[in-house]
Amino acid sequence: MVFFVNQILLLAESILKKRVPLKYVIQLITYCLPAIIAQSSPFATLVGFLMCLGRMMSDNEILIFRASGQSYHMVVKPVLVLGLAISIGSFFVNDYLLPLSTIKYNDLYRKILTSNPAVELQSNSIKRMNNTILVIGDVKGTEVSDLVIFDRGDDGKDRIIVSGPADVTTSKEEGVLMSLSMDDSVVSFFDRDNKNTYDFLESAHSKLNLFDSEVFGNSTVTSPREMTSFDLGKEIKLMKSEENIRERTLNVYRMEFHKKFSIPFGSIFFAFLAVGLAFLFGKHNGTTIGLILGIVICVLYWAMMIMGQIFSSRNGVDGFWMMWLPNLVIGLGGTVFYLILVRKK
Repeated sequence: MVFFVNQILLLAESILKKRVPLKYVIQLITYCLPAIIAQSSPFATLVGFLMCLGRMMSDNEILIFRASGQSYHMVVKPVLVLGLAISIGSFFVNDYLLPLSTIKYNDLYRKILTSNPAVELQSNSIKRMNNTILVIGDVKGTEVSDLVIFDRGDDGKDRIIVSGPADVTTSKEEGVLMSLSMDDSVVSFFDRDNKNTYDFLESAHSKLNLFDSEVFGNSTVTSPREMTSFDLGKEIKLMKSEENIRERTLNVYRMEFHKKFSIPFGSIFFAFLAVGLAFLFGKHNGTTIGLILGIVICVLYWAMMIMGQIFSSRNGVDGFWMMWLPNLVIGLGGTVFYLILVRKK
């Protein structure tokens, strides 16, 4: 619910207030569901098991279970089996439904932007695209009070475009996402190889086209997020055979490949961790303690996962370790707590 409500609020901020038809908004939310399920499954597993086992502990059900001669191992088995079942289901969503929904989401979002380009522009904000940065003033309907654009021209020179009032319109040209009709614009051209000279021009009226590739990237190239693990594996093997492939690009694909496994199968590690935590700290107010511990651990886990993606994509750290390290930390913590629990008996 936390992930889902967050997604609704983001869409409400960027889509609903631009008067996009409600049916498109509902479709976008539907296409977001696989990503929400894939990301939240490990966390839901931890919180669910902590609250369930903590309640059993606080109600003395585990005490009765132990008094009948059963060991903690008998509790761990069904927990791990259920954790594995959740992982398999989550993997199916992450590996098949997520790429499919991502493609559908991008197609629909491209359709929305084509019919209403102003959706992409927010008042008093900075919009970063692939090769362009827009500094946006007040936006009222399709009118923008002022614009500052940083990009690079076809001649390889850097450009800074400063414009007064601009009107955002839909373009009928293929591949063009939106057209900016600008008044009182000033353009400066800079050459990085020759910083002592620059070109300068002024225009009372000018028109600038922004291509959809600036927002969505190259539409002819499938992104790792739009691939299944099988397709990603084949793509990685193909990239390794190429001589001029960048190591950082290859590492990003490798990171996305391991991410398709590490996030869904994190449910097993979280399920195992929940056993030790619930039985050690759930004697009093087990449900409440389980909920609090679950939220704290989920935040730390998510922070490690985000940092791992940043280090892998920007610094070239091995994608395998960055994606599996959070699970290994959770597994190590679960092992430590379970050993403490067994020794206490």
